[in-house]
Amino acid sequence: MTALILLPVVILSIVQGSPLLFAGLLGIFTFIGIKEFYSMALPDRAFESWWAAPCGTLLIFLPFLGQEKLILAVITGLFLAFGLLFLFRIKDITTAARDISYATLCFLYIPLLLMHLVMLRLIPHGPEWLLVVMLIVMTNDSAAYYSGSAFGKHRLYPMVSPKKSIEGALGGLVGSIGGTMLAKFTFFPQLSMVDALLTAIIIGILGQTGDLFESLLKRSFGVKDSGSIIPGHGGVLDRLDSIIFAAPATYYYAIFVFDRL
Repeated sequence: MTALILLPVVILSIVQGSPLLFAGLLGIFTFIGIKEFYSMALPDRAFESWWAAPCGTLLIFLPFLGQEKLILAVITGLFLAFGLLFLFRIKDITTAARDISYATLCFLYIPLLLMHLVMLRLIPHGPEWLLVVMLIVMTNDSAAYYSGSAFGKHRLYPMVSPKKSIEGALGGLVGSIGGTMLAKFTFFPQLSMVDALLTAIIIGILGQTGDLFESLLKRSFGVKDSGSIIPGHGGVLDRLDSIIFAAPATYYYAIFVFDRL
């Protein structure tokens, strides 16, 4: 039920909405994701989280500035501001460096990587590329689940995710290829066969590693889900974990490799 409500909203914002509308929707997810991260990693830093969430969301809109130096200046300013915030709000001197490291990781992991989705939306064929990312991630997840359930015998990375199997991961990549082929022969004919195969493999692998990375964080923080805001799906980060890692890879493939093969 949750997917039936959220998925059409996201797709409509990509296909029919303006880049600013899409960035606004992504900004909401980013705000919630940062709050979830602080709840897991820095539960005693509620004050800082209410500053981090809007400031991190601001990063999502930086691509609209169109000036790399200005974007760099904003990111640098945010780092300095939060460095000072944590400097003068020390909870425990023995964990101060850890807290600052978590806060920095939060900015790098969530808004900085997700910002690439907005950058992707602003380039030629941007909506098509965003739909390709979604297709690859969804077909990868589904194929990995069913192939892993049916054939999974060899654990992929039990320390981080005990249930995932090598067979499931390989099945997920096959699903990713199916997703890019569907895109090529329906809404994105500009994709060459090489593009379809390369993006399926690259983005499929990074999507799976993004899932593993979030599992690593949750196990390290001692939580099962990043949150509970999405009924039946956990938190926002639980739904975006694959896309977070896939976003920059797709953007840089689109601007540096696409149409050059």
